[in-house]
Amino acid sequence: MPPRSPQPKRKTSDPELPTRFSMVRSFQMADFVTLGNGVCGCLSLMFAMKALITQNTDFLFSSFWCIPAGVMFDFLDGRVARWRRSSSLLGQELDSLADFCSFGIAPAVLGFACGFQKMLDLVVLTYFVCCGLARLARFNATVAAMPTDGNGKVRFFEGTPIPTTLVIVGVLAYGVYNGKFWRFANPVFQHEGPFASFSQAFTPEYVWGGEVSIVPGYELHPLVLMYAVSGTLMISRRLRIPKP
Repeated sequence: MPPRSPQPKRKTSDPELPTRFSMVRSFQMADFVTLGNGVCGCLSLMFAMKALITQNTDFLFSSFWCIPAGVMFDFLDGRVARWRRSSSLLGQELDSLADFCSFGIAPAVLGFACGFQKMLDLVVLTYFVCCGLARLARFNATVAAMPTDGNGKVRFFEGTPIPTTLVIVGVLAYGVYNGKFWRFANPVFQHEGPFASFSQAFTPEYVWGGEVSIVPGYELHPLVLMYAVSGTLMISRRLRIPKP
């Protein structure tokens, strides 16, 4: 059997072959700032889960603090892009995905961690997340056709910007700080088993505002409705807020 002839190797200089780390090399400085926003969102989610596992409010407050840090990065990336006079479609998509993580998913998970765990609560939290997703998708699809000023900057937001969910996070943080959520540290419940404190912590008297029964077997925490209001305002097309 004749020996097989060796296949020619592709040269790294081949224009059809991407260079190493080509995507990272294509990032602008503003894109790295945007990634900081995404990192804050991911850390907020992980700290919230760690808080539920350890029953330690220190992790919960760390999760809260990640959201204003994400707002700071979200504020800075646009300024950096204008300073560097560099923008791209990649940066726009990256910004929306980071916003969805930090200001869409993370606040909903924090609401769950604070006790909004009834079935109707989950419906409201899911609605909120879907509204945030739809709002960002609409912005990306329509931003090219929206009116701009002399600098090419969009004049107004349709619906409230998704970073405004920081207000919800602030309400939750205030509630935890003032003892309106979470009673895991109460030693009375420690003898009832490792998981008993979860059920005790989220009984009606330990969730701010209590709960109401909508129909038999289905309760709702009234405070969770702030998520429904926020989500509805985000997807409103009649609400126009001037962009600073």
